[in-house]
Amino acid sequence: MSENHIDADVVSLINQLKEKYEENSQDFKAYLEGLVYQEYTSYWDYIMVDTLLSLQKPKTNIPDEEIFIMYHQITELYFKLSLHEIKQLSSRKGKLTAAFFAQRVKRINAYFRNLTNSFEIMVEGMEKEQFLKFRMSLLPASGFQSAQYRMIEICSTPLILLVDKAHRDQFSTDSDIEDMFKFIYWKHGATEVGSGIKTLTLTQFENKYVGKLVRLAKEYKDINLSELYQSLPVEDQQNEELIKQLKRLDQNVNVNWPLVHYKSAVKYLQKQPADVAATGGTNWQKYLPPRFQVRVFFPQLWNEQEMAEWGKSAFE
Repeated sequence: MSENHIDADVVSLINQLKEKYEENSQDFKAYLEGLVYQEYTSYWDYIMVDTLLSLQKPKTNIPDEEIFIMYHQITELYFKLSLHEIKQLSSRKGKLTAAFFAQRVKRINAYFRNLTNSFEIMVEGMEKEQFLKFRMSLLPASGFQSAQYRMIEICSTPLILLVDKAHRDQFSTDSDIEDMFKFIYWKHGATEVGSGIKTLTLTQFENKYVGKLVRLAKEYKDINLSELYQSLPVEDQQNEELIKQLKRLDQNVNVNWPLVHYKSAVKYLQKQPADVAATGGTNWQKYLPPRFQVRVFFPQLWNEQEMAEWGKSAFE
């Protein structure tokens, strides 16, 4: 074979590249020359491993604090993966199939399953004595302030279903987003138990994120997961796999995830005669158990008995 011979497949690829760059009025030869000098991609540069491993900045020299930081960073990455899937679904409104919908929700369930199963790291993976020491350096920060978790909720269901249970009856699905947001359920979990005054944790969170979350609620009013499901043809709404994955998502986000947090709080914060306050002063005893707020993304998929017993059996 001649040294100057170029495989037909290579010629085809070169022509495709040439066409790609010329469509955008780019100098094809200049890009080829750039490839000559470009370095090979390495795993550590592509994943930015050195940067990633440098992002743990403990406030104390207590060893288990690094475990606490890394686990929460992993959690936020899983939340980002979940939002990535939701964005793909919302961008396909009007073109969704039950199969694609179910497959993407199944991915989100896999992320939350991993999160829930791995929470043993938080429950069993830290010494209680170490945790109760380094937590005091974190005030008033709290996992309550995870904006991405709030985004997942907002992108999954109509906002009225996230309104505090005691105030839901005064709103409808057509109510003003900003009015409903004033009564969002999580505010109840971040008020001082004795006085009812907003904690600094909540004030910080609202100052940073409330505008963004309200805009997100408006953006997803008609494209949240519940609305997307109801916009499907009737036969697709009856798809068994899709229904199974949506119900599983409801359980994962609104029951299983809060409960593993509750389990952790019980281990580290429950104490006689009075429980230890959470770092942000959040009312974890009333805030975390799912049986109190009964948050359900897809109530149309559950029967009356299931709704009446929401979260109770798992809690017990």
